[in-house]
Amino acid sequence: MNAPISPIDFIKHADAETALANLAMQLRAGSIVPYLGPGLADTLKPLAPMNPETLAAFFGTKVALPRRAKGNAWAAAQHIESFKHRSTVTSLMSEAFATPVEPTALHHYLATLQLPMIVDSWYDGAMRTVLSQRSDWGEIQGITRAGIGEDRWYRFYDAAGAESDRSAASGWKTLLYKPHGSITPVKNFLISDADYVEVLTEIDIQTPIPDAVKDRRTERSFLFIGCRFNDQLLRTYARQVTKRSSALHYVIVQPETLSKNEVKFFVSQGLTPIATPLDRAVEVLLSAA
Repeated sequence: MNAPISPIDFIKHADAETALANLAMQLRAGSIVPYLGPGLADTLKPLAPMNPETLAAFFGTKVALPRRAKGNAWAAAQHIESFKHRSTVTSLMSEAFATPVEPTALHHYLATLQLPMIVDSWYDGAMRTVLSQRSDWGEIQGITRAGIGEDRWYRFYDAAGAESDRSAASGWKTLLYKPHGSITPVKNFLISDADYVEVLTEIDIQTPIPDAVKDRRTERSFLFIGCRFNDQLLRTYARQVTKRSSALHYVIVQPETLSKNEVKFFVSQGLTPIATPLDRAVEVLLSAA
């Protein structure tokens, strides 16, 4: 059942477009961090699964899943890891995202801004593709700790895709943060329940969040674009990535699609919901550029 409009007010209609135009100015100034969800790239209808539900369905076409894992990407990956080894999970994720996801006009635009930080919360490589035209940026990806024999939560990659380190990250003009990993450049995936159990045991004290991310979020607001929060894991990550930043954040939504839990999340986190179709929101952001 979809949530009622209350207990929050949505910015709508002309006010929504005015708000987006103002946010476009703040983006150019570097005071807003774009937090990209898979819904943005999904506007171009890529072949890759672009939400947890379709990723779970993909897993279900490859492996017979128990009822508890159907429709849940994290549980499905855990079932496959438990019964067919971690390498099978990695192989299936590589297959799912084998066809590159085409960057949208907004991806291209964001790459021109030399933003301090971009958060990209899905596994595709669209944002890396457009940033690759520059050399002054780098990427931090969340990694699985399964079988790596290292006490690390993330890895650093430079613009060419070579592994880098935290000292280099301090000099990057733009930091691309992929908290769940990515198909590019080396197929890092946080995907199974076991992956997330480890992270969630320490995420409240921010250990899995890179220091470079903590530095660049300070005093900045976030704009959530193409994101859904109908899953507890996605809500947890958004809450922890934005912790100790500005108290004012924005999310582009379509109110009729929201769950009650999403509305509660907006209230608890102080997110200002801008009610406008995603394609129109992108048009306004680009036209105000």
